[in-house]
Amino acid sequence: MKQEIGCKIKELRKLNGLTQKELAFLLHKSPTGVASWEQGLSEPGVEDIRKLCFIFHVSADELLEIE
Repeated sequence: MKQEIGCKIKELRKLNGLTQKELAFLLHKSPTGVASWEQGLSEPGVEDIRKLCFIFHVSADELLEIE
């Protein structure tokens, strides 16, 4: 599941024209942390998922690809 979430974060980040550094700044995280999510090495926590949904204007279902 980590890999799927990471791919979706990367896709949405690029669609929104953000770099990893810019997204990390908006989330108050390190760019390394964002890269770790995108590579499937770790997952964002609940609060980070909420922030990602706000930044990308998507629902948690869309971000987590829940049907």
